[in-house]
Amino acid sequence: MKRQAPGGGPMTKGAFSTEAVEEASDGATDGPDGAQLRRRLGKADLRAVPEARRALRELLRHWGKPGGAETAELLTSELVTNALIHTDDDAVLTATIGPRGLRVEVRDFVARRPRLCVPDADDGTHGRGLVLVQSLADAWGVRSHGVGKAVWFELNGGAV
Repeated sequence: MKRQAPGGGPMTKGAFSTEAVEEASDGATDGPDGAQLRRRLGKADLRAVPEARRALRELLRHWGKPGGAETAELLTSELVTNALIHTDDDAVLTATIGPRGLRVEVRDFVARRPRLCVPDADDGTHGRGLVLVQSLADAWGVRSHGVGKAVWFELNGGAV
């Protein structure tokens, strides 16, 4: 998968309400024939969440085991929402289908790393996104970039 830093945007500070996530290995799933979705997400534009889900659903029409696409949509919406709510800049969504499965990455331009936490029952729906990613993804992690970071997950979708 080609990773390109979109131009522009000063480095800003963001906050996640979760505990440190260790850097995980980069088990890229893309191959030369892999299908790919790439979307730039506008600053704080939460309309991008359902749009990202629809685009991913189209990409995954014939992919993986039953329920795999729905899980991918859920986890993608969590990462996209986190990037848009907890940063003050654009983000980039990349989803790639390869021989080893699906890899979804949401890159933002804030260096602060997310932290995993146990959600508080009194806190509505906040604090559950990374717990869902950790619970449902086959692999996930955070990778630092020169400006910002990428939070990613992988689903094997029944790939061998």
